Amino acid sequence: MTSFHTLDDLDVAGKRVLLRADFNVPMKGGKVTDLTRIERGAVTIRELAARGARIVVLSHFGRPDGKRVPEMSLKPIASALSGVLEGKPVAFAEDCVGPAAGKVINALAPGGVALLENLRFHAEEEKNDPAFARALAAEGDLYVNDAFSCAHRAHASTEAIAHLMPAAAGRLMQAELEHLGKALAEPKRPVMAIVGGAKVSTKLDLLGNLVSKVDLLVIGGGMANTFLHAKGISIGKSLAEREMADTARDILEKAEARGTEVVLPVDAVVAEALKPRLATAIVDIKAVPADRMILDVGPATAADLAVRLATCHTLVWNGPVGAFETPPFDTGTIAVARAAAALTDKGKLLSVAGGGDTVAALAAVGVVERFSYVSTAGGAFLEWLEGKTLPGVAALMR
Repeated sequence: MTSFHTLDDLDVAGKRVLLRADFNVPMKGGKVTDLTRIERGAVTIRELAARGARIVVLSHFGRPDGKRVPEMSLKPIASALSGVLEGKPVAFAEDCVGPAAGKVINALAPGGVALLENLRFHAEEEKNDPAFARALAAEGDLYVNDAFSCAHRAHASTEAIAHLMPAAAGRLMQAELEHLGKALAEPKRPVMAIVGGAKVSTKLDLLGNLVSKVDLLVIGGGMANTFLHAKGISIGKSLAEREMADTARDILEKAEARGTEVVLPVDAVVAEALKPRLATAIVDIKAVPADRMILDVGPATAADLAVRLATCHTLVWNGPVGAFETPPFDTGTIAVARAAAALTDKGKLLSVAGGGDTVAALAAVGVVERFSYVSTAGGAFLEWLEGKTLPGVAALMR
């Protein structure tokens, strides 16, 4: 994997460190309702503070479209960040550039922390405007990007600024890149990828890249229905992109040519509709009733995946294998998640997972901490799996 600069490459003592974080967190009534991203970002802040840096945190919040929207101010996040830092004061600047920012930054002592106002109150941020990047850079001596979740966007605070001053990855960014590198760039084989979700059309790039990277490609969720249909298997009333059958067959042919085994369900849990408390049945995948929908993998499929996992050294997971949000159609995902967690516990499997639905599913099962790494990066995680170059990452490369 291409190497990148980290905090270990920077002498931060007494320096103004511009730290790009992703504090675009859920809020209700002016209060943060989920501290996960702030807690993860605090790791780098604590280290920088301990090393005597003057820490200036940059972040966006929501989509204000270049306008100052009071409801999208980062001010409430300053107090949330202070709480996560065990009461350490966090100064707040009413703007991210200019006199308002400079005044707050200049008042920082070594080890001090300031949070600047929403970057996206300036339209130039999302335009990757060079002049705006220079205005941001003028507020610091060093730049650290700890927002992998924003790295797929070429914005002024993620891409342009990194070329204007010494730049490095923060610990959260570093962990993300290292785990993804171990999972796909330089994996220990065999490698299994589990890809779920509703539509093949939204994950064509992902499937196309993984086919050439992994040894086993497990397809679950609604996507599996499209592949089953493409293979001539009756799927009843199941949701599927039947018009994508040719595309699915192309993917299967490419996988076969590369020696990648595509794994589809061998049995399924079916019901009349995607609703709780309806009568369900477990059927062989070739015996789906015409008036029923496939809504989860069956126990034989879950057991088969557990056996296959035990033969692998690396797992990349994006998307539940069933309609996880509606019990009892979460059973298959729960079984596979527990099997992966158990193998990870024993040191037999490197397990990397990401994507909103996947993180929610693993959290509901209670195995997030038992996986090697669970990414909360969303779109950036997906684009990395698709093999795309992420501008924010490329800017940090040696």
